[in-house]
Amino acid sequence: MTLLSVVQMNSQDDIEANFIVIESLIQQSKADGAELIVFPENFVCFAGGKQRETAAQFEMIQQRLEHLAQQYQIWIVAGTLPCPFRPDGSIIPDGRVRTVSLCISPERTEARYDKIHLFDVQVSDAVGGYQESKFFEPGTDVVVAKTPFGQIGLMVCYDLRFPELALTLRAQGANILTAPAAFTYTTGQMHWQLLLQARAIDSQCHILGAAQQGWHGEKRQTWGHAGATHSRGQILAITEAEGAQLITVPFDLQEQQAIRASMPLIQHRKLMTL
Repeated sequence: MTLLSVVQMNSQDDIEANFIVIESLIQQSKADGAELIVFPENFVCFAGGKQRETAAQFEMIQQRLEHLAQQYQIWIVAGTLPCPFRPDGSIIPDGRVRTVSLCISPERTEARYDKIHLFDVQVSDAVGGYQESKFFEPGTDVVVAKTPFGQIGLMVCYDLRFPELALTLRAQGANILTAPAAFTYTTGQMHWQLLLQARAIDSQCHILGAAQQGWHGEKRQTWGHAGATHSRGQILAITEAEGAQLITVPFDLQEQQAIRASMPLIQHRKLMTL
């Protein structure tokens, strides 16, 4: 059995202040005996309009996170970071950046996932409309990272609404799906927990939903409730209080294999063209 930690944060625009919280949560996770910690979306800097400024520091931030993973001997799913270049190193030419989730071992960065589904929606909150595609270029590649305790399929926030991505990750060998998020208060209240459970039921994977919570500036409010869902679909743990905290939950690969064998959904699935 492996222990896995899922983080809730209230990140602001001060990178150094956020890193103090990040390291304290890693220390807490290690004290719990966890081998993996998953951070939320925008965990190093949450500031509208500062994506390109933060993206210019991508490699420096990545190195700091790699150092923490090595120092504390823990795997880190580094929520999301804005990045000015694609996985092949080419600079994004139109001034946009990519939303990148990194999977970092105690030795190195093992995998990079660029968020595929962008949040271009109207929401009944103080912001009103969100248009991620104006500032971000979508990724194209599905990514599964190999770890000693199972394979991790990387997702981000809005990706949770697309079951075909979770199913593709499962088909590519994923045992655990990570979902760093910054759900709006409005959409989170309606759908966050339901989506964590639905994707677990679809894929028969553990779902680790790290979350931003609270106010970020004067208009942006996020739902929080960082949660972890069992491969059968039930909630293992979910945060109810405000502010920075974490939950640590068990993952048993052999138990998951037994669940999948007893209800072989992948083998029974009939492919349909929409």
